[in-house]
Order: sequence, then structure tokens, then C-alpha cells
Amino acid sequence: MSLIGRDQELSVIGALLDRLRAGVGGRIVVTGPPGAGKTALLAAAAELAARRGIRVEYTGDRALPGPPVTPYRPGEPVLLLADTGSAGFEPASEPASDLAPDSAAPPGPRALLAAAWEHTGDGTELRLGGLPGTEFAVLVPGLPPDAVHALWLVSGGLPGPALSLAERLRGFDADVDPVAHLALAAPSRAQFLELDLGLVRVLEAAAERPLAPAVRARVLARLARELLADSTAVARRRDLADTALGLARASGEPGTVAEVLDSRLHALWDPAATAERLSTAEEIVARARRAGDAAAESRGLFWRFVAHAEAGDLAAAEAALGVYARSAEQAGHTDARVVALARQAMLATVRGRFDEAEALADEVLAAGNRAGVRDTERLAGSLRHQLAVLRGRTEAPVEPWQRMARRLPGHYFEATVARAMLEAGRDVDAGLELERLLPAVLSGTGPRWTGALADLAAVAARVGSPAAAAALYEALLPYRGRLVVWGGANTITGPVDDYLGRLAARLDRPAAAVGHLDAAEELSRRLGALPWLALTLAARAQVLSRRDGTADRERAGQDANEARSIAERLGMDGLLRALRPPAPSGGAWHWVLDGRDWRLRADGESARIPDGRGPRYLRALLAAPGQEIPALDLVAGGSGLAAPPADPLLDDTARAAYRRRLAALDERLDAADRAGDVDAAAAVHAERGALLAELRRSAGLGGRPRAHGDEAERARVGATRALWGTVRRIEAAAPLAGAHLRASLRTGRLMRYQPAPGGPGRWQV
Repeated sequence: MSLIGRDQELSVIGALLDRLRAGVGGRIVVTGPPGAGKTALLAAAAELAARRGIRVEYTGDRALPGPPVTPYRPGEPVLLLADTGSAGFEPASEPASDLAPDSAAPPGPRALLAAAWEHTGDGTELRLGGLPGTEFAVLVPGLPPDAVHALWLVSGGLPGPALSLAERLRGFDADVDPVAHLALAAPSRAQFLELDLGLVRVLEAAAERPLAPAVRARVLARLARELLADSTAVARRRDLADTALGLARASGEPGTVAEVLDSRLHALWDPAATAERLSTAEEIVARARRAGDAAAESRGLFWRFVAHAEAGDLAAAEAALGVYARSAEQAGHTDARVVALARQAMLATVRGRFDEAEALADEVLAAGNRAGVRDTERLAGSLRHQLAVLRGRTEAPVEPWQRMARRLPGHYFEATVARAMLEAGRDVDAGLELERLLPAVLSGTGPRWTGALADLAAVAARVGSPAAAAALYEALLPYRGRLVVWGGANTITGPVDDYLGRLAARLDRPAAAVGHLDAAEELSRRLGALPWLALTLAARAQVLSRRDGTADRERAGQDANEARSIAERLGMDGLLRALRPPAPSGGAWHWVLDGRDWRLRADGESARIPDGRGPRYLRALLAAPGQEIPALDLVAGGSGLAAPPADPLLDDTARAAYRRRLAALDERLDAADRAGDVDAAAAVHAERGALLAELRRSAGLGGRPRAHGDEAERARVGATRALWGTVRRIEAAAPLAGAHLRASLRTGRLMRYQPAPGGPGRWQV
């Protein structure tokens, strides 16, 4: 038997059969995309085996046509054929027919020829791809050369899709442009955000041909849509989409307008245009109904779902999703069930129904593979990743997102890589990715843009610089009150205000942080989004715990308790670990000056921090746990405040005397600490405080000629920045000790180290 363009493969199979007839078995796995001709090649192999007198047996998931089964003769060579339609294959241990149970003769030689999507690594692989152009023309005789070339491009040379499309071409009148028809009828062979170069080339060729305005509108609109995968074609997509819409509206055909509007939404995908997206979706639905186009109507209903999700109205989104699913099924869309299942799994995740979401993700994988949906693995993988992150039960996978970033450059998968690194505890790597990506993401757009901003915001809120946090805050601020929606709402990662609140906290803007987190809490409660609610409450508890007011600290405790309760009931193990304070060590932690560095030793952790204002301020606070120390006291005698060029109230001699006395007291305090003489240290500390109080009352700090209130504010700002800068350095090297300090320090005009649970029995300073 001869197959077009498969002579080499048939030769390899023939050699396998010749070895089998000589008593030597073997294994060949035929792989390739759907429509490559794997099943036809197996059928041809069965004929070749029959000509050689070799028995053929069938196994696997799919039955193949073949000769009637005859009784097995002991010692007879057997070719096992398996068409599994799956990624791998494991053959049956015996042929399908009954072996003679009483035969003493050993079984004869066997060979396996299996068809699968991917090679499992066992046996020789025969990879079937598209046919070369010259052989492809033989497959579709009777078509004009330009149509054959276009058919070869859109099918990738694969026999199955090519024959199906060629049959449709032959059913059209001669006056129908075959290239334009193929440009509009051929399905894309690429996944979402991948570029089908063959289809793009055919669309570009069709756009150059003389076409009716309505047909040209549809061709230009689809070209704009397919170019979404090209991140460099933003201006071109807009020009094509606008031209197509003008032609469509001028045509007066409601079906054409509906189709062009749908393609335009895909092509432009402006994250700021949620309201426009909703109104456009309503127009698509209305025009599609007028045209009797059920497929276009279902696409409009899907856009309605996406817009409601972006606007934070999940009840309306869920209702729109149900209508979309029913409409798409009636229109015969095989992808509709997979799309709907994926979004239902996402909604279940958002509401904390994790077991239900996991079961739905399994259904997405099974249904998508059965229907041949190209995006199935990515859909199911993203759902499972989100579940794993919320549950905190597995280390965040980094490598799959890195592979995606390499395969789809320009669509910000690197931002997801950065967040995955952060979740996996690779803070330094995450921070480096943030620095590399920030300029490109800030200047970008597209279906993954707001999600990429949110991922980078999560990184910046933990390990980013103030400049990075500020830039991301300004970029996300226009979307406050909305949800972070990725693409077609397969993934939603929480309220925008939650990310804004975390960024504001990183920028030391506690009032703004609490305001954003309040808004995120309100939205999550309204949506019933329990996982998001728990995460927001935990973040707000952390912000409030750093403020000085008793009411703030009480509210922080309430937030932490509610977050802990939700996390326990939902099984959010990662959040529980973050909320659970470490057990007190009971021993001493050390913060001592060692040469030019301050050395921290705390329950197995250690850090070295260069000497400066911040470490010295921290030492003063640790030396007096529970006591409020004015910020002015911390900066006195150091470089915290620079004297303005004004006439001093104290002359140079007086200032020098005061500083000598303060320096002597500091030396005595150091000596008392080293000796462990708590009483002496307390006495020196009291004497030093009395001296500073007298200085403030008589002349202002250091005799500086400014109002006391101005001095206090400058001292608060300077001491706060220096102190938290030191804490951040400690967190990078000793995260448990850093977390304890962050939870225990109170800043403002009055500063205090109030030991939180999980700290040392005492500090040696």
C-alpha cells in the first residue's frame, strides 16, 4: 500500500516486519499531531504484515479495522497494533485472541507498532509532520495553485485538516475567493498567545485580493485577532481592527458587525476598557441574534462574563457564564464545555471550595483532551497552580512558567516566574526578576498585563525597592475597585486593592495601606471570596500591628484571628504558617557591635549589618523593652538631624560639653550591657533621658533654633526610615528574627520595642 508522502515511514515499518518474520521483535511508536495520518499508517502496516504472512493483533484504546481473528498458532510471529490517542502507551501483555492453553510451544516473536501524541522514550519514534508542498498538491487535486498553497499553509501540510478543508472548498461556487474562504474558515493551529504563522500569511494574502467590503472586514478583523500573539504589533492591530469595524458597519450586515466586534475585542484587549467591553459584548449579542448567528452570540456572552468578572461582579459573571455554556453547546462548540468547566473551577477556587475546584480541574483535563482543545494542559495547569499556592501545600513550580516564558516571549510570563520564585522562597531571584521586568511591563498592555502588574506587585511588596513599589502602585491605582483578571478570566488573583495596600505598606504609607485593604476586604466579603478575605485580613493585621494606637493593635488581633479561623477551615496551610508565631526560644538573642558591623545571633540565625544610625537606634530600643522612647532621644548626639545655618542658642563650647557627657554615658551603658549589669544599665539610661529632657526644655535638640514640633517630626521621619531599613536588612539574612522585630517595633514620635510572641527571653546588646 502507498501513502502520499510516507514512503520513508513505510520503509521503516517494512524493515520491522522483515525482522519480525525472521524471529526478531521490536517496537515503533508513531507520533504526531491530530490529522498527521497516524491511524492511516497503522492500517497500511496491517496490510504489509498480511502480505508477509504475519498475524496482526489489535490492542489499546481504539479498535482498528482488520482481518477476522483466527486461532493462534504457537510460535507464530505477531504484530501488535495500538492506536491509543493518548500521550503514552503501555501494550497488553498478550495478543487479543486466545492463546492455546495446552500448547507447550513458546510464544512466537512479537513486534509493536503504536500511535500516540508523544513519544514515551521506549522504542523507535516515527514522527509524522506536514507533507512537503510538492507531495501535498497530489493530496488535493483539482484546486487552483493559489488555493493549494493557502491550504498547505493553514493546515500545516497535515493530511487530515487539509482534506476536510479541501472538501469544503469544492462545495462553493466558482466566484467565491478560495484564499479568502480558507483565511476565514481554517481554525488556528496555535494555542492562546501563540502565533500561527501559516494562517497569518494566508490572511495577509487574502487582504491583498479584491474582496467585497463585508468579506474584507472579516479578513482584516481576523488578521488583527491572530496578531494578538505578536507583542510588537500593537499599532498594526489597532489599525486593522478600526478599518475592519468601519467596513463592517458600512456593510449593514449585523452578523459581520458582530464577528468584527468580537475579533476587535481580542485584538486590542485594553485592560482599561471594562465598561466598553461590556457594552460591546451586548452589541455583539444583539447583532448576532438578528443575524441568527448562534456562534457569534455565544462569543458575545463570553465577553459579557469576562467584563463582569473584571468589574468585580462575580454573581453577574457566573450567570453570564451559564448562559454562554448553554448557548455554545447549542451552537455545537466543542470547546464550550471545557471553557465553562475551567471558569467554574476558578470560581470554586475563589470561594474556597478547593476540593470541588480540584475535581473540576481534572474534568477540564479529561474533557479538553477528548475534544482536542489545544490549551487544555495550560488551562488545567494554571488552575492547579492557583490551588497549590492558596493551600500552601507544595512548593510553587517555577520551571513550567520559565518554559512558557521562553516559548511565548512578550506576554509577561516572566512576571509569573518572579512570583513563583517568591512563593518558593527564592527572594533574591524574585527581586532580580522584578528589576529586569519592571520597565517592559510598565510600558506594556495586553490580556495578561494587569495580572503581570499584580505578580510584580506581590514581589515588590516583599523584596522590591521603594522606587519599584511606587511605580507599580501608580500603574495599578487606576484599577482600584476591580479584580485582577487574566485574559479570558480563567485565572483571577484577587482584588486590585489588596495589591495596592501591600505596596502602600512597603512605601511606609500606613493610612493608604489600611484604606486599600479595607476596600479589598469589603469586596471579598461581598463576593464570598473566603481565601482572598483571609489573605487581606492577614495583610491588614500586619500593617495595623506596626501602628501605635491601642485600637489599631486590637483591630490587628481581630484581623489575625479571623484570618487564622478561615485558613484553618479551608486548609490554607501556607497562611497558617505565616500567622502562627514561632515558639519563644527562652534564650538570649545577641545584637552587639563587632568592629564596624553589628552582629545578630538568634536561635541559629545570624546576620552582620554595617554600623550606622539604624542599628544604633535598634540597640537603644532593644535595651529598654516595653519603654516608649521619643524619636528625639534616639537621634540625639548623632547625625540624625543637621543643624541649620542659623545663630545657635548654645555656643560651640556648650555643645561640645553636652556631647562629651552623652558620649560618656553611652560608654557606661555599653560597659553595663557587656557585663550584664541590668541595674547599672537602667541607671545610666535614666540619667541620659533626664539630660536629654533638660536639653529639649532649655534650648531644643543641640541648641538648634527651630520649633520643638519641627524637630520632633524630623526626628520621627529620620529614625523611622533608618530603623525599618535596618529591619529589612535583617529580614534578608535572618527571616525569623526579622519577622519578630517587624512585629515588635512601634515607630512614631514615641518609639518602642514591645516584644511579640516568639522572641527571645532577653536581648544581649
